[in-house]
Amino acid sequence: MRFVYFTHSLRSCWNHGNAHFLRGVLRELLASGHDIRSYEPEAGWSVTNLLAEPTGPAAFGAFARDFADLSPNIQMLRPDLDAMLDGADVVLVHEWNDPLLVAAIGKHRRRAGRYLLLFHDTHHRAVTDPAAMDALDLDGYDAVLAFGESLACVYRAAGWGSRVFVWHEAADTRLFRPVASETERNGAVWIGNWGDNERSAELHAYLLDPVRSLNLPLDIYGVRYPRPALDDIAAIDARYRGWLPNARVPEVFSRHLMTVHVPRHAYASQLPGIPTIRVFEAMACGIPLICAPWTDTEYLFHSGTDYLVARTSAEMQAHMAHLRADASARGTLTANGLETIRARHTCAHRVKELLGIVRDLGMAA
Repeated sequence: MRFVYFTHSLRSCWNHGNAHFLRGVLRELLASGHDIRSYEPEAGWSVTNLLAEPTGPAAFGAFARDFADLSPNIQMLRPDLDAMLDGADVVLVHEWNDPLLVAAIGKHRRRAGRYLLLFHDTHHRAVTDPAAMDALDLDGYDAVLAFGESLACVYRAAGWGSRVFVWHEAADTRLFRPVASETERNGAVWIGNWGDNERSAELHAYLLDPVRSLNLPLDIYGVRYPRPALDDIAAIDARYRGWLPNARVPEVFSRHLMTVHVPRHAYASQLPGIPTIRVFEAMACGIPLICAPWTDTEYLFHSGTDYLVARTSAEMQAHMAHLRADASARGTLTANGLETIRARHTCAHRVKELLGIVRDLGMAA
């Protein structure tokens, strides 16, 4: 089948975690013998900000090497929808697209499309900015793919009913896997963007404060860190490393004893049960993971077995101290997490689920 995906960007993962998952899914579709096309704006927000990084321009060359199977299928948006959608069997449109484009594709589907049209939502805007989502014209779309049950409930309440499917993110295990040759591990690592201060207090309580109390080395990677945050990082002698290409994450994880997941407010309260992509990727790479308060309401993983949960800052500090001292505990935790990922949460699993959804909607694969 021919799959056409309209995304904000596959070329840039600068503050754009959805790119991680989509790269993996589209690569799996290619490996399964399907034809894919991906369209994105030439100068989208993520691409523009990536180019402003000191290593940004070189990142596009690295992307072409790291994703050599995928890059030839990426095209820039153009005004001719007939040409872009020619021969399409399944069309997916990500929620971070221009509302005018979202509406135009729906209109094309109603007028001339013989394809399935799916709206793919992987963000919290449906609850944190409902006016923006309400402004999207989804008339003409056949179904919604929501990346968690709590988000699917929002769409069902809005009238989509049985046309909403839960389609979780997952790890691209072609990329995210334990490294072939281990080096000495030391300290903790946090890979994540600071964002808009919606979890500043939690990052202090569950990352900076425990690390400072334990005198534990800490490396931090990410973007959009304000000056006060950088000052706080420097004050505990942690190292802020800046932007990290997603393809380099496995080797960075391999150099550290543990990593931490601190969910944003929306995923801890308004959309419970939805993990970020980093949870899948950390487990897939075989690094011990400690989570700040987060409830796995869909039982994607095994709490306490695949990862540890810290309900307080003091509990986070205790978990960190335990993992630093106990190599056996680290090994057991990573083995369990890796087993769960390989059994249930790879992009290959999600492709099978997508093809099942396509069949349920009436198109034979």
